[in-house]
Amino acid sequence: MYLFRLLSGLATIALVTADCECGYRARNSTHHGEEWMFTEALETDFSDIHDLSGNTDWIRQGFNVSAEDGRGGFGKSFKPSNVEARPASGGSIDGNANDAGVALRVSSTIEDNLVLSAELDSSRLDLHWGSYRASMKLPQVPGTCAAFFWYFNDTQEIDMEFLSAQFDYTNNVYPLSLVVQSRQSKMAGYDATKTGTYRRVNLTFNPTLGFHEYRIDYLPGKVAFYADSQLLVVMQGEEMPTRGGHMILQHWSNGNPLWSGGPPKSDSLMIVRYVKAYFNSSNPDHLKRQLAACRNEGMTLKDTCLIPDGTAGDAVSGGKSFLKTTDASTKETENSDNDRSDKERGTATSSRAGGIAHSGFVLAMVLFLLEA
Repeated sequence: MYLFRLLSGLATIALVTADCECGYRARNSTHHGEEWMFTEALETDFSDIHDLSGNTDWIRQGFNVSAEDGRGGFGKSFKPSNVEARPASGGSIDGNANDAGVALRVSSTIEDNLVLSAELDSSRLDLHWGSYRASMKLPQVPGTCAAFFWYFNDTQEIDMEFLSAQFDYTNNVYPLSLVVQSRQSKMAGYDATKTGTYRRVNLTFNPTLGFHEYRIDYLPGKVAFYADSQLLVVMQGEEMPTRGGHMILQHWSNGNPLWSGGPPKSDSLMIVRYVKAYFNSSNPDHLKRQLAACRNEGMTLKDTCLIPDGTAGDAVSGGKSFLKTTDASTKETENSDNDRSDKERGTATSSRAGGIAHSGFVLAMVLFLLEA
């Protein structure tokens, strides 16, 4: 087990592009002016990807969940074919041509008492402390749950969930459920509403009309949620996750009237334009190599990059990117027809490097606990 401290004037972290040799700095002025630094970045512009089957950063999922296990009236069948590229240059999914990205479909068709659903996971499983952001346009069709979350296991999970059945277009009420699944929620039958790690907030905009950036900052002992860089909720305490995990984009329904509702009466689409993640690896050897690399570069603040706060405009345009984005679908991978079962293959658009950057802007002491 390795322990790294961030003190006022000292920050651990690093990077990989020429302009960001020693890391990425994330801040939000609405949260006490704190600034955090992270060693790595993974940026994916889904509007540039034509074929997800060969992408090395993301894996389309295929599995079933029974009605009993999912606590719904129907089971769920996650189909790789329900996750489809929708590039800006033209894709095969119906809808507005401006809705470029990756589309996750919940089908209105029921097969063997299963609702056909969609899930897309990051291939890396070592995403630890970090700032995780997704530009998404939410579905209008009632009866689905659209989600962006970070996941290690059922008791270490951070969720942003949108229940389309709850959207009230007449009164402009658009709820967003913010959840940290913990040991307490497990004891409550995985009903986080019965714990202190569940919040329901109302967005100030209609999330079905356009793209907006949704953000999770996962920090030691604390999780902060944002929409278009406006702080929504901060959760703190012993129930916060501690391990490294991965990102998940998910869209599903199982007919549970207390949650997803549905199934939808017509096909429903959740569209993701981009995902941007700035993070530390939970692999201590990996991080030590990164820190050593940056140390050799001199550890100056000018070798770090400040991550801009994402706006609704950025969610549409793509905003600032530090990494050169390429269509990873041209890369050869094994078992590309069914997507890869080995989640630890290469990362086509992720950056790697490392170091300790000295920063007078770091105002809070933070413990970076990396578990072997």
